[in-house]
Amino acid sequence: MLHTFGRLPSVSRQELSLLIVTVVWGATFTIVHVAVQQSGPWFFVGTRYLIAGMISVLVFGRGLGQLSRAEVFAGSAIGAMIFLGYGLQAVGLQTIGGGTSAFITALYVPLVPVLQWVVFKKRPQLLTWVSVALAFGGLVLIADPARAGLTVGPGEIATVVSALPIAVNIILIGWFAGKVHLGRVIVVQLLVAGALGLATMPVVGERPPDFSWVWLSAAAALGAASCVIQLTMNWAQRTVSPTRATIIYAGEPVWAAIIGVFAGEQLPAIAILGAVLILASSLLSAFDHR
Repeated sequence: MLHTFGRLPSVSRQELSLLIVTVVWGATFTIVHVAVQQSGPWFFVGTRYLIAGMISVLVFGRGLGQLSRAEVFAGSAIGAMIFLGYGLQAVGLQTIGGGTSAFITALYVPLVPVLQWVVFKKRPQLLTWVSVALAFGGLVLIADPARAGLTVGPGEIATVVSALPIAVNIILIGWFAGKVHLGRVIVVQLLVAGALGLATMPVVGERPPDFSWVWLSAAAALGAASCVIQLTMNWAQRTVSPTRATIIYAGEPVWAAIIGVFAGEQLPAIAILGAVLILASSLLSAFDHR
């Protein structure tokens, strides 16, 4: 144990890439919250991921002729989780703020190791549980639910439910990583997520929105970002475990808070303490080499 803690943990290129992904994610809550004020959530999610899918077709289109059944299954499973997770999150963001949404969505942090234990019988090590606890505690402090006036309404309920498919999405990416072609699976998962989003509109009675540069520019920007994010996640999680990746993703609200400061928002002392706890959890998780 002394030997383990006696040397600094190394950070791989894959882990650094996932860290960059969390920075990009940090800005998405506010962008989606603004966009769904002028567009229905399922239309926005569908448009966002169809744009991402079309970009991925341009990048990986040459290899689509070799698409296998296994890749269709993997991409469809991951795409369905993206659709459910971020669709329900967008539903919630119609009525709740980005900070509250980030706190509730972060329920996926403890869910990932629990699901891995239940489904794959991979019992987490003690360091993993400590890291998850620190990360989740930090997220609570950043959100400061007492200050934000956290209540339980339709938006909060939708966001709570979204945490489960987001956790499953992370696990599925880790499960299929290295077993299927990266580019072809990304194309399938993004197009499936987009198609399911638009297909949900008539089911829930959502109508296409009036044209607005706000939702169009947001969908285009997040579509491009989603393509890069999914590419990075699928590539990096070939070597980074889902639990360790989740702890890295837990830094998302930290970056959201930092971005908020540059946008003129105030960062209270309790949020700074939360950021420190999440940083500590990420460093501690680096010592877990399972």
